[in-house]
Amino acid sequence: MKTPALSAIDQRTAWQQRLQAQLFHQGVPAGLRLRTRAGREALATAELSPAGRELVALALRMIETIDRELAPLDRELRSFARRQPGCRALMARLYGVGPVSATAILAELGDARRFGRSDDAVRHSGLDVTVYQSNDKRAPGHLSHEGPELLRWALFEAALSATRAGSPDHGYYLQVAERIDHNRACLSVARKLCRRAYHILRELGDEALAAGRGGDRCCRLTITPTPTRACPSSRRSFAARSRTEPAARATTAWTASKDRAAASTLLRGSPPIDHLVAGRLSVHLGKAGRPARIKTAPRGFPEERPMR
Repeated sequence: MKTPALSAIDQRTAWQQRLQAQLFHQGVPAGLRLRTRAGREALATAELSPAGRELVALALRMIETIDRELAPLDRELRSFARRQPGCRALMARLYGVGPVSATAILAELGDARRFGRSDDAVRHSGLDVTVYQSNDKRAPGHLSHEGPELLRWALFEAALSATRAGSPDHGYYLQVAERIDHNRACLSVARKLCRRAYHILRELGDEALAAGRGGDRCCRLTITPTPTRACPSSRRSFAARSRTEPAARATTAWTASKDRAAASTLLRGSPPIDHLVAGRLSVHLGKAGRPARIKTAPRGFPEERPMR
């Protein structure tokens, strides 16, 4: 379920896209930054039809209204990030991570000790590359996109800062961008940031999720992390996940023990189950698994009738 902030951001993005589409149909050159003063002045001098100008004015009013609604939420997140230990550590040690992105990363990664290694954290974020291969044929890899979308957004936004000369990953970004392209270079930097965030939060331990200083309601951090999508063959990932889910492990063990006990009561070589019983109704299955006949057992008078 989306939060009110995310829903408002989605609405603002939709109005921005409607505005850009209308300007494109009106023949306005692309590249106007309508959220800046220079962009608004350029838009005022653009030649638009009466209907187009009315739609543009409506879109601008809606964007300003949503910005006013988001302003208090943004202030609350920034105030929380300045007090919370995990957010402060992420902002201090990761270049490009600000208060909003630090809060998103902490909320979605949660307790980093539940991951066996940093690769599991990257896999949880959905930034890992999946490859399909059969014999000597291999399809191009692509992002799995499995995991919290908010975490991918925060990591990618922080990775965009690698284009600046002052970023410690600027040299790596230039190498990948020259070899491939800008977008994949930012994705590679985002994976690096995810691994670093994992190590930072893991070193902090319980302090990473501690409540911030202050007594207001935004100082308490309640995190419901997304389940880890670790590789089934990774024993370390399974062990880390099992330590954080004792209740689920106990339930699974109980069910498995019951199944083994039930299986041990069957005689070796006994025929497979080919019928379903529900109360006084018994349905016998045919070769294709379809009901062959129904047997009704009233009190004292068993009755069997074939299926048509």
